[in-house]
Amino acid sequence: MATTERIIEGLPEETQKLLQAYTKDVKGAFGDQLEGLLIYGSAVRGEFLPGRSNLNLLLVITGYDAATLKRYEPVHKRWNKEGVITPLFLTDQEIRSTSPLFPLEFLEIQEHHRVLGGRDPFVGFHVDTGNIGDAVRQGLAGHVLRLRQRYAEAGGANDAIMILLPLAITSTVPLLRGIQRMRGWPVLPQSDAVIKDVADRLNIDLQGFHEALMLKRGIISPGPSEIPHVFDRYLRAAATLVEVVRQ
Repeated sequence: MATTERIIEGLPEETQKLLQAYTKDVKGAFGDQLEGLLIYGSAVRGEFLPGRSNLNLLLVITGYDAATLKRYEPVHKRWNKEGVITPLFLTDQEIRSTSPLFPLEFLEIQEHHRVLGGRDPFVGFHVDTGNIGDAVRQGLAGHVLRLRQRYAEAGGANDAIMILLPLAITSTVPLLRGIQRMRGWPVLPQSDAVIKDVADRLNIDLQGFHEALMLKRGIISPGPSEIPHVFDRYLRAAATLVEVVRQ
């Protein structure tokens, strides 16, 4: 896989250089077994927040076994502390065969990604969306269950809520875009616009989602007495959404 420097519009220069160095390390670790290296998520959608956002990567490899996957260990040790989370490892065949099982995830990647090296496996590829309604409903219901579980596990501590809500809204926004897809509405890339659009079209209160997004972006900083109320509004919004979409 040839390694070239790719520029992603809107990313800070420091992050661009980090990605170039990371690409070089991945190429060195996998060699000819690496067919493609893609970045997706906030870094591509124009929502990357230095120091707050992770860098999401997909490695397209020719095949895998324990020895092949272990090659990533030195790369992980170097770059995990820089916000580069462990990438997805997929073969070209797996992308094509598993898209019906994970239509939301593959649509998110297909529509907002950039190639850092090698070829683009999504060129000419069609994601099977036959199961998208079930995926959305299952994802929303599962999100509420996990949210309650993690809140209880943390004992409702304020510092845990301040970590939990930004993570929660990060996983919820793709599901909101999933609602737009299943209803045939325009699919919006920006998170705040997605929240507003779904709230307006379904006529429901998603203030808790908006607050979690502002918290993630560092725009608001609730006081100790307000943090539990922010969580309550988020949980109420999530539970309401489950019921409305289920109908």
